[in-house]
Amino acid sequence: MRNLIYLILFPIVSFGQSHVAGFEDLIKQKQFDKAEIKITVYLEKHPKDLEVLELLGDTYGHQKKWDEAIEIYENLTKADPKNAEYHYKYGGAMGMKALESNKITAIGMVNDIESALHKAAKLDPEHKNVRWALVEYYMKLPGVLGGSKNMALKYAYQLEQLSKVDGYLAKGFIFEYDEEPELAEKYYKLAIKEGGSLWCYNKLTTFYEKQKQPEKALANLEDAKEKYKRNALDYEMGKIAAQYNIELQKGVQCLQTYLKNYSPKDGVTKAWAHYRLSQIYAHKKNKAAALKYIDLALAESPKTKYFKDEKQRILKL
Repeated sequence: MRNLIYLILFPIVSFGQSHVAGFEDLIKQKQFDKAEIKITVYLEKHPKDLEVLELLGDTYGHQKKWDEAIEIYENLTKADPKNAEYHYKYGGAMGMKALESNKITAIGMVNDIESALHKAAKLDPEHKNVRWALVEYYMKLPGVLGGSKNMALKYAYQLEQLSKVDGYLAKGFIFEYDEEPELAEKYYKLAIKEGGSLWCYNKLTTFYEKQKQPEKALANLEDAKEKYKRNALDYEMGKIAAQYNIELQKGVQCLQTYLKNYSPKDGVTKAWAHYRLSQIYAHKKNKAAALKYIDLALAESPKTKYFKDEKQRILKL
């Protein structure tokens, strides 16, 4: 939940002004502390620039400074009460603080979180992100505090009216969380059929992995690879082969392809691909090859505990 909410509550927004472009660049580079300082200096002279105030709130959010983010977003809702995005981010920041607080503090925040999110949804009937947040909110919230599968489904239905793909994914999430795997699989597959984005494929793959169904996860990745030809998918296929000791030769081929076509944009370093190859060769009882690849992984990242532990395991073969 943390990852999903974090991604949807703090998007990077592009503005035309040159002064904002510089702030945005710092955020894209994940230099959040520098962005905070520069934005704060700018706001000393332009305290009513709501766009930059919002950007400061986003910067606080990226740094998990929830109290500061909450204050900014609350002030924005007062400055522009009809702006759905401000209420949405206000509720989202409170939600993130609640997740990291003790139960008593979190319970005291429930009504404010719900009020802000509902306000955003009412102000903008087409705001998909807030409806996603409400789906998660009602599924994660304990029933005694107002959590409700029916309320989550209500917002999933609203999402479906705006975007069938989002609606299907939301229903997949609801049924997965409620431990109804057959229905969850049905809706994740419908999302792929309707939209077919890589994100949809990834949701189904992750679902299969959680369900301990690696064969289905691998088959789904193969389908995705036929459509998207992404190098990162080769790594994912190799990873599943290594983790679950299945389709080992296919796993080797996928990882070798990943290494051959590697680019930093793929997101996973060569060290991890070498680590997965060492796992596969360990499954094959090929100690020499396993040691070769784990040494390559350690050469690139000598402090990674997974790699060090894997080498010790291989040495005992």
